[in-house]
Amino acid sequence: MTTSHVTKSARRGIGALRLLAAAAALCAATSAQAQETFKVGIVSFLSGQAAESFGIPAVNGAKVLLDAFNKGAAPAPYNKVGFGGMKLEFVYVDEAGGATKQVQELKTLYDREKVDAVLGYVSSGDCLAVAPAAEEMKKFLILYDCGTPRIFEDNKFQYVFRTASHGAMDNVALARYLKAKNIKADSFNMINQDYAWGQDSKKDFAGSMSKLFPNAKPGEDQLPKFGAGQYGTEISALMSKPADVTHSSLWGGDLQAFILQAGPRGLFKRTQVLLSAGDHVLPGLGDKMPDGVILGARGAYGHMSPKSALNDWWWDLYSKAYNVYPVQAPYRMVQGLLGLKLAAEKAMAANGGKKPTPEQLAAAMRNSEWDSPAGKIRMALGGGHQAIQDTAIGRTKYDAAKKMVMIEDIVRFPAECVNPPANMDAEDWIKAGFPGAKNCP
Repeated sequence: MTTSHVTKSARRGIGALRLLAAAAALCAATSAQAQETFKVGIVSFLSGQAAESFGIPAVNGAKVLLDAFNKGAAPAPYNKVGFGGMKLEFVYVDEAGGATKQVQELKTLYDREKVDAVLGYVSSGDCLAVAPAAEEMKKFLILYDCGTPRIFEDNKFQYVFRTASHGAMDNVALARYLKAKNIKADSFNMINQDYAWGQDSKKDFAGSMSKLFPNAKPGEDQLPKFGAGQYGTEISALMSKPADVTHSSLWGGDLQAFILQAGPRGLFKRTQVLLSAGDHVLPGLGDKMPDGVILGARGAYGHMSPKSALNDWWWDLYSKAYNVYPVQAPYRMVQGLLGLKLAAEKAMAANGGKKPTPEQLAAAMRNSEWDSPAGKIRMALGGGHQAIQDTAIGRTKYDAAKKMVMIEDIVRFPAECVNPPANMDAEDWIKAGFPGAKNCP
């Protein structure tokens, strides 16, 4: 009896120890899984002429959204904590310094910081440099801005995506706005920065004008350097040979400087100015922004954004945090992060709940679509790597009571009206007269 009793007690003890060990192992595994994080590198201009009106607002948008993700405070279907339960870590990098520096910074993010994904880049020149570098490293990269169509029209990538429309949309929409509003455009001047973004913008606008206003005569074609800051010579040239409309894709500090220098000289009274990416300077310029300027925001952003519950949530989140409304840069940042979150969670679901590899992330992002504060985003071009979206164009009007520039006389353009079809490059599509364009106002 005694021996039997001891044996049974020992067995019970061993069983209990095994249960405790199993429980401890389970707790350890659960803890390890809970502690696993998804690390995101965020790149935008934090210094230089593009920081104040573009880079910093974009990063501010990332900060409040990523914080909401970690709290599980975003609306459905974005309401899971972090990415599928994995908390998020963020590393912020300044885009200033040029393309060569940005390639090195990108490699540092992947190799030293061990980020799982990078989302960033405003400058078209930087995007053209970092995209092949990420592809060579087989690392996941989202370009949240940069306008040149060449990224995916001249290359095929597996790991690189752009979650916003390229710049052809902006310039086609401007020309279509002139037509829709029956604005006189028998002649046109242009002033654009002398690098990929400016060169592509002027080409797409001039091409669109040749199809929609075939008798319009091109005039001045000014190409100042990026970051020039002083535009006295260019303004004099534009005023000496005034045209019905003057097109510009200037942005950031360059655009602010141009407006502040051209306004007092009367340029905006002598020609109808068209700004393809102008909305982001409005909060800073206030009553220094002339009324009646026709501009776009590179999407349906800011005061031209559509009414929706998601947009209301985003607008309030950003406005309360920074005491200013969001314009194009934070809108573009947030739509990229929303797309990344859904892609990561889709890839995790297919990977047994584990953190996805770059290949799994890319497979989930390719050809995807999702709702953003600016409307539906669809990865429809570039083999499912390049987004299309709706856009809007309107006119500036300063509201003294609200102490801000508002947008009036807005025309909305569906994505299929102002973006090329999947089987055509933007330049060829414009030259052919926009075949397949539909639902145009």
